[in-house]
Amino acid sequence: TDPEEGRSTRYASDVAKGFDLPIIHVNADDITACVSAVRLATAFRQKFGRDVVIDLIGYRRFGHNETDEPAYTQPLMYEAIKEHPTVRDIFAAQLIEEGLLGAEDAKARSESAESRLANAHQNVKASAAHAPQISRPPMDATPEPDIKTTVSAEVLESLNRQLLSVREGFTVHPKLARQMDRRKTPLAEREIDWAQAEELAFASLITGGIPVRLTGQDTERGTFSQRHLVFHDARTGKRWAPIQHLVGASATFELHNSPLSEYAALGFEYGYSADASDALVCWEAQFGDFTNGAQVVVDQFIVSGLAKWGQPSRLTLLLPHAYEGGGPEHSSARLERFLQLAAEGNIRVFYPSTPANYFHALRRQALHSRPRPLVIMTPKSLLRLRPSWSRLDDLTVHGFRRLIDDPMMESHREDVRRIVLCTGKVYYDLIASPLRAQAKDLAIVRLELLEPFRTDDVLALIAKYSNVRQLAWVQEEPMNMGAYWHVKRRLEPRLPKQLTLAYVGRPERASPSEGYAMAHEAQEERIVQAALSQKPDSAGPPGSG
Repeated sequence: TDPEEGRSTRYASDVAKGFDLPIIHVNADDITACVSAVRLATAFRQKFGRDVVIDLIGYRRFGHNETDEPAYTQPLMYEAIKEHPTVRDIFAAQLIEEGLLGAEDAKARSESAESRLANAHQNVKASAAHAPQISRPPMDATPEPDIKTTVSAEVLESLNRQLLSVREGFTVHPKLARQMDRRKTPLAEREIDWAQAEELAFASLITGGIPVRLTGQDTERGTFSQRHLVFHDARTGKRWAPIQHLVGASATFELHNSPLSEYAALGFEYGYSADASDALVCWEAQFGDFTNGAQVVVDQFIVSGLAKWGQPSRLTLLLPHAYEGGGPEHSSARLERFLQLAAEGNIRVFYPSTPANYFHALRRQALHSRPRPLVIMTPKSLLRLRPSWSRLDDLTVHGFRRLIDDPMMESHREDVRRIVLCTGKVYYDLIASPLRAQAKDLAIVRLELLEPFRTDDVLALIAKYSNVRQLAWVQEEPMNMGAYWHVKRRLEPRLPKQLTLAYVGRPERASPSEGYAMAHEAQEERIVQAALSQKPDSAGPPGSG
C-alpha cells in the first residue's frame, strides 16, 4: 500500500494533532538526529508528564518477508532504494568526513561484523537440529480449588459506614442522599443490593492488601446510576471518593472513566493486568453489547495469551447483559462467544443471579492462585429488583456457589418430576410468573459458573431428584446464542438414559433480540409459559417465531 493510500494526511503522525501532542519529525537515515529526537522526547515527557510522538521517517529496503518482491507493485521506489546508500554507509561516511573514523577502519569493522554473522550461521547449520515440537504442555485445567471468600460481619459493617461517610460541609445531591440513608441502616437489618455488594467486595480487597482498578465509560457513577463510588458536591462540584480513604487500606483503589473506545480501553487494561499480576483489574462495558468493539483484544490476547505466550492475566470483564426490551444493541454481551472461546481452562465465565455470589466472585478472582481472565454477565434491571438481593449471612457465612438449587423444593425433592436449568436474570422471570406456584413438581436450578463447567456437580444435583422425568434448559437468548449449546455438549452425553436436555428459548436468530418492546414482551411471556408448562415447548424450527 502506498502512503497516499494508507492515510489521508501528509504525515502518519498527524492524528496526534487532535490531542495537542508535540510531534518530532526525524529522518531515519540520520542516526545522530534520531538519538537527539529520543532524548528530546524523553526530557519533555519527564518534565511535563505528557505524551510526545516521534515520527521516524524511513523506508523498508526489502519486502514484507523473504518471499515478497516489492518491486512488482512499486518498481520506481524500489529502484531508488536500491541505489540509495544504507544507514550504515551514510553514518560511516559522516564519521570519516569528521575525522572520527578512518576508511580502512570502517571497512574492517563492517567485514568483522559480517564474519561474525556468517560464522554464527554456519554453526547453526552444523549443529544437530532439534526435533520440532508438535505439541505443547497442556495448561492447568484441573478442577479449581475452593477459596475462602467470606468476610466477617464486623468488618463489612465497618466498611459500610466508611463508604457512606463524607467530609464535613460536603453537600450530597438530594436524590443520592436518600439512597445513602437507606444504605446506612446496619447490614444485618436489611437486604444488600448489587452495587453495595460490589463496593464491599472492592473495599474488603484493598483493606486486605490487594490493589483494585476499575475503568470504563460512566464507571464512577455506573451506567444505570447504581454505583456512585465518587460523590460530587451539589454546590461546589468538588469530588469525594470514600473508597479511596478507608481506614487501614494497604492497597490502592484506582477508578477511571474511560473514553468511548472499547478497543483502546480494553487493550490498555489487559496490558495493565498482565503487569500488575496481583491486582484485580476490572474493565466495564457501558452495555455488554459494546464489547464487540474490542473483539480483537478478546481473541488475540484475553482468551489465548496464556496458551500462546504463557502470559497470565486476571483481567475481569463486567458486561451488562439481559433481555429487557432494549433492542438488539442493548441486550446481549454475546455470552455464546466467550463460551465458544473457552477451552483448556483459559477463562472463567460467570453469570450471577445474586449480589452475594457477585461479591464472592470478585473476591475469588482476586484471591485465586491460578490467574485467569474472568467474564461476568452483570445485571441491569436486577440492580433494583428486591427479590434478587442478598442477606448479610450470604456474604459472611455462605461462600461462592457454582450452581444454586431451588430453595422452594429442597425439602421435598421426591415430588419433583421436572427440572429447569437456567442462568442469570431469566430465573427471576420464571419465579415471578403465577404459573410458578402451580408447578409443584418443578425445580428451577441456576448454573452460575458456566466455565469452567463442572459436569459432575450438575449431575450430582440432578441425582438428588430421584423421580425427575423431564429436563430442560431455559434461556432468553436465541437458540444459536446464549449458553444452551455449551451446556448441552457437556451435560447431555452423561445424563441418565431416561433424560435428554430439552430447549426453551427464542428460536435461532440473526439478530440478538427484537427491536420493539411489545415483541420482546411477547417472546418473554412465551418462554416463561413454555418453561413452566407440563411439556416444555421447544424453540421451533430455526426460522420460526
